Amino acid sequence: MQEEPLPRLALGPDPSLLLVDDDEVFVTRLARAMEKRGFAPRTATRVADALAMIRDVPPAYAVIDLRLEDGNGLDVVEALRELRRDARIIVLTGYGAIATAVAAVKMGATDYLAKPADANDVTSALLSNGESLPPPPENPMSADRVRWEHIQRVYEQCDRNVSETARRLHMHRRTLQRILAKRGPR
Repeated sequence: MQEEPLPRLALGPDPSLLLVDDDEVFVTRLARAMEKRGFAPRTATRVADALAMIRDVPPAYAVIDLRLEDGNGLDVVEALRELRRDARIIVLTGYGAIATAVAAVKMGATDYLAKPADANDVTSALLSNGESLPPPPENPMSADRVRWEHIQRVYEQCDRNVSETARRLHMHRRTLQRILAKRGPR
């Protein structure tokens, strides 16, 4: 299936895009796909490299993974927001890091996407105007998953303190430890 590039008008006058993810295969594939859509992508696999690229030429668009081998993607979000207020920043997050993604939005990210995300998801998020609601998800989270996400969010807000999280959620500390030790439900 041949992808058609988006008209330059949809991207605006500056199609520069920074992709930051420590998965080299993923970031390379995403860069190729985004280039076909009219973006001018640059890639980084480390926080230090991304910060250097931002200082050199702040991009109009950015897609940043939260957890990188040499640090936190939030540092990149913050640096880009300081240098370019109009940048559209999308944060990629794996399961269990939704609370951190919400914090990223508060720090200046435009939106966040849960992994795995493809080029169509990224493009839609980068170019959305935020005025209309996105379509409902094909596979919405189960009630168990929503509960687990809530627990993870409170846990992050309590600076990963199990005792404080258990107190705020009105549950036994050992019960909470068992929940945190398991993988999140689908």
